[in-house]
Order: sequence, then structure tokens, then C-alpha cells
Amino acid sequence: MNLSTAACLLALATGASAFAPQPSSSRTAATTANMAASTAEDTETKSSSKGATKDPLLIRAARGEKTERTPVWMMRQAGRHMQCYRDLCKEHKTFRERSEIPEVAVEVSLQPWRAYSTDGCILFSDILTPLPGMGVEFDIDEKVGPVVEPMRTWDDVKKMHLIDPSTAAPFTGEALRTLRKELPDETALLGFVGCPYTLATYLVEGKTSKEYLEIKKMAFTEPDLLHAILKNLAESITEYALFQIEAGAQLIQIFDSWAGHLSARDYDTFAAPYQKMILDKIKEKHPEIPTVVYIKHSGALIERMAGTGADVVSLDWTVDMAEGRERIAAGRAKAGLKGPGGVQGNLDPGLLFGSQETIKERAEEILKKAGPTGHVMNLGHGIEAATSEENANFFIQTVRNFRHEGQE
Repeated sequence: MNLSTAACLLALATGASAFAPQPSSSRTAATTANMAASTAEDTETKSSSKGATKDPLLIRAARGEKTERTPVWMMRQAGRHMQCYRDLCKEHKTFRERSEIPEVAVEVSLQPWRAYSTDGCILFSDILTPLPGMGVEFDIDEKVGPVVEPMRTWDDVKKMHLIDPSTAAPFTGEALRTLRKELPDETALLGFVGCPYTLATYLVEGKTSKEYLEIKKMAFTEPDLLHAILKNLAESITEYALFQIEAGAQLIQIFDSWAGHLSARDYDTFAAPYQKMILDKIKEKHPEIPTVVYIKHSGALIERMAGTGADVVSLDWTVDMAEGRERIAAGRAKAGLKGPGGVQGNLDPGLLFGSQETIKERAEEILKKAGPTGHVMNLGHGIEAATSEENANFFIQTVRNFRHEGQE
């Protein structure tokens, strides 16, 4: 691996951070304790099942099974908030380089797991990664974000084609296979994809947007054109999700981040049907694989999200956890789905800039409201780049140390 691995590991051990520096001995002790606790838990889990290895804690929780504690990971846990990642960026300067060179993507994916002992390790990648395999080129400007040649005509749509993930994104498969070998049995390997509507916002707008006026204009003046784009995306994203599962992903999270800008009626028309296409095919091919759906600012859409058939609805921080659980159950019941469904989230990422006393209080409040089953603890959105590693670690350890009544 062409990486400054020793420097990375040293940075993880010392927890160097521009925002909350610690003495190296303190951070080293914390990291060592985290890894020791994780190893002990792995050993206990394996031995308790009389030689048979259990599925990872996070996977069991996502299925609604009774668990010994609530699992925890963080969206965007691999990345800019870690000094080790920032050091790595000096050698591998572009996001696509970091996410499309398998050994680099593996290293970045493992960094937060090593530092914090998260219960899930998510592949370091991007929702736009499969686009070139569909005939849509893109770039990621380090300051502007994703940049795509706008797609606004039928001629543009005709250039799209079904992805072959094994040739379009072999690096994704290689990274997942390597991660599966590197991780212990008790840590879940997480894959993810972007949903058609959110991907279409980039295709139609050409870049990140605040108002999404171009795609809404298309939705209301040329809906057939937008549906053609969405259908093409859904078919390829389904193939890409299945490819990740076959390469070792044990859970798939689907991100429809910008669907929160839609009205309920337009969500039902332009987002939910295409989410369901992906989810239904995953369940058809791999019924054992849990699925999670996340939308930012989704408070008005929770019942609809639950009705898509995702096993877990990931709530953003604007929703009360107890109310969210009730609404998820109601949405599933209305759709004729069995069981109350699972929930993920939903600590406000901004709270990680607060005191550790506040982090603990708020995290435990969410844990208590969510209850002992069917909950994967997470943030309500991705971790902010300026977050200190000390507080990120404190959040993870707070959750790992929490027990509901009856849990060991």
C-alpha cells in the first residue's frame, strides 16, 4: 500500500486535532482501550454462541432482533474530521483518487473504526461513483463539490446505459472484499448508494443547488423526461447495490438526501417509487440484507419513507426519536408491512461541538426514547469536518457503554 501508514496510525493513536488537542498519552490510552473493549466483545460474542459466529451486532439490531446493547456508527465517519485523513490527502489529493484506488479507500474506511471502535465500517466512496458506468461523467471540485454536464434533453438521456459494476467500478468490489477480510466478525461492513431523485438533481442541475429549480422545472413541464432519467438511474443503482452485497456489504443504506425538498405529492411521484424499485430488488435477491433509507430534512415524509419497505428509517436531528418511532410504525402499518420497523439516528451533529456532559445527556435521551430493540445509534446527518476527534470518540463510547434494562 502506497500510504504513510505508520504516520496515519500514529495520528490515530495521538488523535491530533486542530480543534481539541490532547496529550498523546491520553489519546493513546483511549484508543487502546477502545480496541481492547472491541476485541473482548468480539471474543465474548463468538464464544457465547458455542462456536457459531453471530451476525454483527449492528445487523442484528437492524433486523429488529434483541441485542446486548445498541450499536453505533456515524454517517461520514471516514473523512475530514480526522487528522489522519487530512494527512493522507496531502499524498492523494483528489476525492476520486482517495475513493477509487482500492487500498486508499480501504485505509480511509478503516481509520474511524480503528480510532473509535464503531460497530459499522462504511465504505469510503461517493453516491456519484457509479455515474461514469452509466455514461455520465462527473468530477468533484474540492471547493464547489460535484460537477456534471447538465442533462436536460431527450438526446442527453439517450446517452445513458445500464451499468456493469464489475467493469465500471471494480475498485468498489476490491475495496469491499478487502474490508470484509480486515474487519472482525462483530463489525458490520456497510455499503451505500444514492437514490435516483438525489442523483438526478446533480444530473439536471449540473452541480449542488440550494433551490433545485432546474429539476423542479423539468418535473412540472417535462415529467416524462424526468421519469426516464429516474428509471435509468434506478435500474443501474439497483445493479450497483447488488454488486456491493456480492462483494461483502452486509447492509445497504440508500441516500435520497435532497428528496426532503419535495412536497409529499411530488415525493410520492418522483422519489418513493424509485427508492422502492431498488429496495424491492435487494429484498428479492438478498432478503437477509437489511436496508436503511435516509433523507435530510425528512420530518414531513417519515411515514412515506417507512412505507417504501426499508427495514430501517434513518431520522435526521429535527425529529423527536419517540415520535419518529411511532410514525415509522404507522407508516409501515398503512403500507401493509409487518412489524414496527427499525430506526437509525439521530443526534444533531452540532452537539459534538458542545460539552461532553451535553453530548452524554442528549445521546442517552435518544437511546432511552428509541428503546432496546431495532435501533442503530447515529448522527442525524454526517459528522461535520470541524468536529474534534475527542468528542466524536466520546459520543461513540457513550453509546457503547449505555445499557437498557435487561441488557448485559
